[in-house]
Amino acid sequence: MSVYEDWIKKAFTDEGKSVEPIWNEYLPKEQKIYEYILEEKVTEIKGTIKELGKKFDMSIEHMVAFVDGINDILPNPYKMDELDDNSDIEIVIDFEKLYKKMVEYKAEHLFTLPQWDNVFTEAERKVLFSQQKMARTVVKGDKIGRNDPCPCGSGKKYKKCCGA
Repeated sequence: MSVYEDWIKKAFTDEGKSVEPIWNEYLPKEQKIYEYILEEKVTEIKGTIKELGKKFDMSIEHMVAFVDGINDILPNPYKMDELDDNSDIEIVIDFEKLYKKMVEYKAEHLFTLPQWDNVFTEAERKVLFSQQKMARTVVKGDKIGRNDPCPCGSGKKYKKCCGA
């Protein structure tokens, strides 16, 4: 079983619900890493899982969980099942993508960190927040009435053509 699979097994029940004590231990550590990244404007983190775990005072599983959380915004995402304590990691941080991903995940404790002031102005954050919220909004087109002309261009009524 991989480190990632071990993490998933501990962090979630068989029904897919979060195991609160595990997350209560992990989330403050994750937040400290993001505070450091934002405060120092770190754009790249390199090392093995084991080295990064020591640097950020995290277990191997927690470090793999961190990589999993940021994996979607990386230029070269990792296959999580293949990571172990000696895996070399290169995390390249795009602050705009990171902010939008935090908004998408509804991680208010992360996208409201005061350290974002070092990266974006409040106005820029509002724009990014709006862009992310709009990206998730589904806009349906006008509904075709049964007696309307068919959109395929046949000249027939929709009910006699594509709506039949």
